Amino acid sequence: MKAKRALNRESADRIGEVAERDLQSDTATSGFADRADEASNRNEQDDDE
Repeated sequence: MKAKRALNRESADRIGEVAERDLQSDTATSGFADRADEASNRNEQDDDE
């Protein structure tokens, strides 16, 4: 089941930028940026189907 507000590329890019700005931040060290990127890729594939 798809979430009501699926993570999109723009949101994943913003998360990644935050992680890159501060490599010691929770966002950077937890792997959240990578997971956000993967989720947006999955959601883009779902949209294509």
